[in-house]
Amino acid sequence: MRQRIYLLLVLFIGICFQSASQEKDRSLRLGIDYGIGKQQIFPYNSRDYKYDLKGYRVLLNWPFKKTRLFSYELQFDPGIYFAKHQLLEALFMQPADGPDYLEKRERFMKEKIIKEYVLNVGFLFRYKLKEKFSFYIMTSVGPMFSDTETERLARGFAFSDIAAIGSAYKTGKFMFEIRSGIRHVSNLDLQWPNSGHNSSNIDFGISVFL
Repeated sequence: MRQRIYLLLVLFIGICFQSASQEKDRSLRLGIDYGIGKQQIFPYNSRDYKYDLKGYRVLLNWPFKKTRLFSYELQFDPGIYFAKHQLLEALFMQPADGPDYLEKRERFMKEKIIKEYVLNVGFLFRYKLKEKFSFYIMTSVGPMFSDTETERLARGFAFSDIAAIGSAYKTGKFMFEIRSGIRHVSNLDLQWPNSGHNSSNIDFGISVFL
């Protein structure tokens, strides 16, 4: 299923570039974003593990089609996330996880810091409420590299999936944004384990029109 989603995203990006080449006023934006997230709140709140997140991203936003009230936007946002992770439920690790499952259980139940290097590519649908205020929904996916193994996700290559809703205020050449969303990271079963990590997030951003 996810493979189909990625294929559709690639096709969509191609259409975006084709449409963007026909637009005279693209209102390109460049910005920065800071976000925090937790697994231990709605809609996740698994008792098996802790996953606290903070992230720093660079935003490059490219509207490829506009109307009076709506805009359709492509967004690139490379970034780095720092997560505190800890296995909370000892019985999550079972003999089926290998002959060294007791050693793994002890190791994963110690809190650790994970660094995630990410390049998300997303689509935004924005509704212009007033001249300065707007609301939007966003979905994005992208490759990432995680530098630390956990009981739920292997070290190395994986994917970052995000869905969010947000609001924005524009003043002059600047735009201020706040958004709330959910994030899932896993590796398409390219490695084991692949239960993945989840978080509910809130992000704050500022960008400038170029």
